[in-house]
Amino acid sequence: MALDLSGRAFVKQRWAARGALVAAALAVLVPLVHGGGIGLLLLLAAAVGLAVSAVALWWTLTLRGPLRWVAALVALIVPAALVALFAVTLLWSLLVSVALWAVAVVSGRYALGSTGETRVRAMRERRAPPVRRPFLIMNPRSGDGKVGRFGLKEKAERLGAEVVLLDPERQQDVTALAREAVANGADLLGVAGGDGTQALVAAVAAEHGLPFLVISAGTRNHFAMDLGLDRDDPSTCLDALTDGVELRVDLGFAGDRPFVNNASFGAYAAIVQSPGYREAKIGTSLELLPDLLLGEQGPRLTARAGRTTLEAPQAVLVSNNVYRTDDPFGLGYRDRLDGGVLGVLGIRVDSAAQAAALLLTPGPHGLTLVTAREVVVDADRPEIEAGVDGEALLLPSPVRCRVRPGALRVRVPRERPGVPRRKARLDWRRLGRMAATVGRTAVHHRHHTASPDRHHTASPDRHHTA
Repeated sequence: MALDLSGRAFVKQRWAARGALVAAALAVLVPLVHGGGIGLLLLLAAAVGLAVSAVALWWTLTLRGPLRWVAALVALIVPAALVALFAVTLLWSLLVSVALWAVAVVSGRYALGSTGETRVRAMRERRAPPVRRPFLIMNPRSGDGKVGRFGLKEKAERLGAEVVLLDPERQQDVTALAREAVANGADLLGVAGGDGTQALVAAVAAEHGLPFLVISAGTRNHFAMDLGLDRDDPSTCLDALTDGVELRVDLGFAGDRPFVNNASFGAYAAIVQSPGYREAKIGTSLELLPDLLLGEQGPRLTARAGRTTLEAPQAVLVSNNVYRTDDPFGLGYRDRLDGGVLGVLGIRVDSAAQAAALLLTPGPHGLTLVTAREVVVDADRPEIEAGVDGEALLLPSPVRCRVRPGALRVRVPRERPGVPRRKARLDWRRLGRMAATVGRTAVHHRHHTASPDRHHTASPDRHHTA
């Protein structure tokens, strides 16, 4: 009976693959047939317009004075004109094309969705032993006052936690506060604040093998988002004190500085160091970007990640595990926080032509994406500007970035919203093979290959638990 059910499932997948290919082909053909020669000219105009917009954007970032504003105007007008031109000329066929493309995407993802290659193994939840003396640090200014608005201090104290509110009027050493709490017998550390504060206290928790509680009271809280926590109501994070589970996640370090999200070097890191950045972010960025992007200011960087060397990149982002890059709706998310690797993204664009090429055909000439256990960022000066989980720092060069796999015991509520899961990537070659495959052969092959896949994905779990 199982074979029959699997056969039926694969028949549906095969026809879904065929439907995806037909819908994708029609999505391209409908506007071309409707527009005829005009349709081809419009496609050519779109490609040229995209390149012109990229060049204009590059000039906007690298020029000063009246030419900058002319370039900015071109970067805005050209895409708007193209949209208007397409709407006037091919309106109904474009709407049909968009609808067909949506059908192709949905059908293609359904066809590929049950294969092992597209699944993301969830982080393993462990039993959370009870705690008796939880210690929480709360920043009342984070997230426009979420600590006060959601009554986090009062709820935490009702649950038996000791809470320290940071003084908004003076700088306090949260690492020292956490160490003092551990010395006084705290058996859990937690933070309601931004990611930078989270990372500092998390490092103390990891050092002493204590569970760490993340309360999503910051402005963005990317770490909380990737843990699946509710960023709209941070009070739900406190449920982990009474009904929680543990996740073992990795912790990154840039030199001696811990980070839960990322460390950035180059143009962005240099800009946030500017004294005027907090008061005038856009103005300060526009003032500094020309010199930074053209190499006339700032350090000349070199980044080494495994066997890959990035020479003179304008920006380098080193992340604790890997950010999604294959789904525009998933950018900024990490599927896992326990992969034991650093993600490395490097950008180098030296001219307007390269900016256009990067936008039209992203590739190794302008964008580098690799993973490594260790990344060394060096510079032609003794110190490097860095942004570590949003905190502006000066670090002695070279900066050695590393990851400590499974170093952090994060306690989270048993029930939490979760993060958007990665959908199947549209691999048109695989869809073509699936669409052309005869049913019985495909089912037979699928059943013979399923068992090793399951064995392969189960083994790391057993090893990790041990």
